[in-house]
Amino acid sequence: MAGRMEGKVAFVTGAARGQGRSHAVRLAEEGADIVAVDICAQLESVPYAMASEADLAETARLVEALDRRVVTRVADVRERAQLVAAVEAGVAELGHLDVVVANAGISPIGTSVPTIGWFDTVSTNLVGVINTLEAAFPHLGAGASIVVTGSMAAFMAGSVDSAGPGGAGYSHAKKAVARLVHDLALTLAPLSIRVNAVHPGNIATPMLLNDMMYKVFRPDLEHPTREDAEPAFGSMHKLPVNTLDPVDISEAVLYLASDAARYVTGQQLKVDAGALLPATTANAPG
Repeated sequence: MAGRMEGKVAFVTGAARGQGRSHAVRLAEEGADIVAVDICAQLESVPYAMASEADLAETARLVEALDRRVVTRVADVRERAQLVAAVEAGVAELGHLDVVVANAGISPIGTSVPTIGWFDTVSTNLVGVINTLEAAFPHLGAGASIVVTGSMAAFMAGSVDSAGPGGAGYSHAKKAVARLVHDLALTLAPLSIRVNAVHPGNIATPMLLNDMMYKVFRPDLEHPTREDAEPAFGSMHKLPVNTLDPVDISEAVLYLASDAARYVTGQQLKVDAGALLPATTANAPG
């Protein structure tokens, strides 16, 4: 049904490309106006190219092409004051705030990543989520929806802990985010504000599709390519697919952001092509 986000304003972090851009565009397709932020800079510990201001401008162009309004700001989610300023600018121009998509994240996985990669990852993927939610909270009222991007790593024993300091930081952050979503949902439920997480499988974005990640998945090869790594990506999934498209995650975000999910809160929605099924215990009723 078209127009599920008509009249709503959504704040999306990490919106310059990848999942963030996909979420912003999908929400705009359903009628939302967008506040889009991204760091648009390179962190030294991240072994792949991060988004640029040109990427953020392209997100804005795509939203405007849908005849929706968009406010963009360059902001580092590790810096709460920058997020407060971005939210305030968006609300000043667009009038209100209804949805928060705390999506910004990094994945500096690999044994060559320096130790500071642990701190950069946790500061972005966990502290950045908290900063985003705290910056947005004063502008949220009854019926608002918060959607946080988690990861299947949150539920995998060991997960990427051994893949260098960045991998260990990624696992720590995503596990903590899952718990945060549960506990914050309890806290905000009396205010009729919903909080949910989406936990993706292997998504075809620059965070996965880079030389460092190919090496992580194919350590047996000296210079693996995407073609070499694709079967390894898919080996984690139970459904026969190597990678998921960002829009597959955006559909879940749209559902949780919309009034169709008005009684859904505290959920850990796994969009992982069945990757976590082996780690899931089926308990008998009662």
